[in-house]
Amino acid sequence: MHARRLLYLSGHQLLAFHWQAGALTGEGSFDAGEAGQLPFARYLAQHAKSLFSILVNVSEEGFHIETIPFLRGEDRKAIIARKIGQLFFSARLSTSLSLGHQKSRRKDERIMLAALTNHQFFAPWLETMARAEVALVGIYSLPLLGPLLLRKLGVPQGPCLLLSIQDQSVRQSYLENGELHFSRLTPLHNSSIGGIAQTFSSEAAKLQQYLVSQRLVGRQQPIVAYLLAHASARKAIENSCVDRDTLSFTILDIEDGARRCGLKALPENTHCEPLFLHLLATDPPRAQFANDELRHDYHLWLLRAVFRGSAAVVLAGCLLLAGKLLVDARRFSQEVDLLGAETSLARQRYADIVKTFPPIPTTNEALRRVIDRYLDLERSSATPDSLYREISRALEGVPAVEIDGIEWKVSEDPSPQQSATTSAPGSRPLPVGSETAVVRGTLRLGADSNPRQVLAVFNRLIDALKRNPKLEVEVQQQPFDIQSGKSLKGGDSPADERLPRAFKVQIRRAIES
Repeated sequence: MHARRLLYLSGHQLLAFHWQAGALTGEGSFDAGEAGQLPFARYLAQHAKSLFSILVNVSEEGFHIETIPFLRGEDRKAIIARKIGQLFFSARLSTSLSLGHQKSRRKDERIMLAALTNHQFFAPWLETMARAEVALVGIYSLPLLGPLLLRKLGVPQGPCLLLSIQDQSVRQSYLENGELHFSRLTPLHNSSIGGIAQTFSSEAAKLQQYLVSQRLVGRQQPIVAYLLAHASARKAIENSCVDRDTLSFTILDIEDGARRCGLKALPENTHCEPLFLHLLATDPPRAQFANDELRHDYHLWLLRAVFRGSAAVVLAGCLLLAGKLLVDARRFSQEVDLLGAETSLARQRYADIVKTFPPIPTTNEALRRVIDRYLDLERSSATPDSLYREISRALEGVPAVEIDGIEWKVSEDPSPQQSATTSAPGSRPLPVGSETAVVRGTLRLGADSNPRQVLAVFNRLIDALKRNPKLEVEVQQQPFDIQSGKSLKGGDSPADERLPRAFKVQIRRAIES
């Protein structure tokens, strides 16, 4: 994690601090002017990888409250930039802070515009930091930390004054509803306890009169002045700061405030620099004065931090995945070893069991061929169910047909001698691995039928069987003799025509394995 360093810049010097875990450690003091620039540059070179934040406490600053229309995005930025250019001409360090929207129908927005007006004073310090290419987080004004301090100390959100001592000056701020409205800095000519007490009393009264003249508060409006002071100065301050009709004083113990804010090293006097620096480190204000050009190195640091964080996440994920794969590989290896041991044990048991078997009268190879032949025969065994269903399907459309009998058999692979002796002239040998059904039946159409009608019904039966391309249909006996040379007549022998006409059909089908 990168170290954080805080720079406190006042009108006559710059103080450098290292902040870590709520503790501030002073690291150097650099005088304003050319004499302090070279030591400051060496200090930056020693801590080039640190993040720097500047807390400014100077009198060359301006605060102004404006009301702008209800806008968003680029239009709002443009009008704020124009207002800042009109109020603080040529100010390079400026910012804006929203004070909320008015509750009128237009919802205009109240904003506080602020700027550090003496750029010549800041330029040498900023140029030195730019040459050192250190990451500047931002430039913050001490008055903007006043609202945060009062919230942490539990001060009610109402019109009030906040007075504090920093280096050789007194910071006086006017706050209303928890937001800064005005602030100014006056020199502290007498830094003794009595001088601080007298300064608090006089400057609070002057600030109230100024606010009344600017109509920021009413002439008879009571207001409370909160004074940040050490316990050792409480008695002197109470004697000097006497309550009046419109101005009352409340002393805030700086040690108690440091405890509430989480500062580990308690202040030893009334000076509040450590307290405000700690607030800057723990909870910086929303508004800061550095532009994008001054924060260029800080933006690069943010990008590098994002890339490093992403790379760390990816690396952690890869390491976790590699660890998981390593554990899985180890587990699989153990399982393989276990399965190999179980296999070896099973083979040993099988060999022991085989040794107890009586000897067989043949070899293992011959036994394997017998078993394979048996399995082939088992697979090639067939039943007439399929062929009977085909015959039944064909008979559904021919109700005049009566079946007298069906002879079904499965063809076998004939030997060459059997094929030569059993084959009759004109008959085709049955295909190997096929089934044959010889269907004998009669046609009964009634007394009014003639031979042509009987043949039509018989042909319809044959066509129904031939619709299945897997069936080979052969007519072995026709209902009538329709050989060429003989005529087919009706009416000569009525008694013969009324007799049932017998037929015989052979159906063959290859057996599907």
